[in-house]
Amino acid sequence: MPALLEVEKLEAFYGASPVLHGLSFAILDGGITTILGANGAGKTTTLRAVCGMVRVTGDIRFAGTRIAGKATEDIVRLGIAHVPDGRGTFINLTVEENLRLGAYVRRDAAGLRADFDRVYGYFPRLAERRRQQAGTLSGGEQQMLALSRALMLRPRLLLLDEPSFGLAPLIVQDIFRIMRVINAEERVSMLLVEQNANLALDLADHAYLIETGRLVLSGTAAEIKEDEAVRRSYLGY
Repeated sequence: MPALLEVEKLEAFYGASPVLHGLSFAILDGGITTILGANGAGKTTTLRAVCGMVRVTGDIRFAGTRIAGKATEDIVRLGIAHVPDGRGTFINLTVEENLRLGAYVRRDAAGLRADFDRVYGYFPRLAERRRQQAGTLSGGEQQMLALSRALMLRPRLLLLDEPSFGLAPLIVQDIFRIMRVINAEERVSMLLVEQNANLALDLADHAYLIETGRLVLSGTAAEIKEDEAVRRSYLGY
């Protein structure tokens, strides 16, 4: 299976301060990769670096195209969608208006109508609330909306930042179940940052552990889950 995203010697900066120090990793086409690490390790910065939101050096290639240094909107047009920490919903717009914003780079009206039906099929609650202001939704519904808005782009790669944060366990289970279906049925690749390491490793096929912006461990999700240091520090057993 070929790599869809290849990152080599990635460094990222806020101002003059480096946050990532030479990260190299890859995501297989159709695969799910998770990045683990403590708060402040650089997980969110890694996602921002991939989608052009911070200054970087090194090489980032998506489907063979070099994207390091490209504008975020150009990266989005290539098929990379970002579901940020905090969900990023437009609270004064309706559910449907949020979804339309997710598809703003598309020009295929017929496909757009089909995709509204598709995401409402994944999340029927959003269909019931399509004319409701996003700011009045529950936290779980807002996370469903953030994921659905990203899917309206018809991405090849989803960048997901803490999708379980602040949500009730049953809602989390439902969202992760849908993420698995999206990956299996639509072959959407995923790069997942998730504080709940158990959840992340159950979903992913590959995993990377970073500490203070440096890669310290990599392997299949099953291998990482069996690593004693990971079990003790992140899995609680």
